[in-house]
Amino acid sequence: MPDTTATPKTKVKTKTERPRLHKVILVNDDYTPREFVVTVLKAEFRMTEDQAHKVMITAHRRGVCVVAVFTKDVAETKATRATDAGRAKGYPLLFTTEPEE
Repeated sequence: MPDTTATPKTKVKTKTERPRLHKVILVNDDYTPREFVVTVLKAEFRMTEDQAHKVMITAHRRGVCVVAVFTKDVAETKATRATDAGRAKGYPLLFTTEPEE
């Protein structure tokens, strides 16, 4: 009988990490009409009229408001599209993103 030693094969389990989430933030300005902000929130973030109005009022009163939380790519895309919608109408509407803590 040959001298062989069986070494057990080890399986390496790769643990996939959840992607970091990013907040989309609405920054208040004094020039963009409230109705237009509500329209953009409804169109880009699929909010109801009531939800969009509450987010808009919060941003108006506090200066900024977290609109939603997404993965980085989705958050940046939505923020860019919403900001571009304002720019297309000549408004200084601004949406930014930042990592969630």
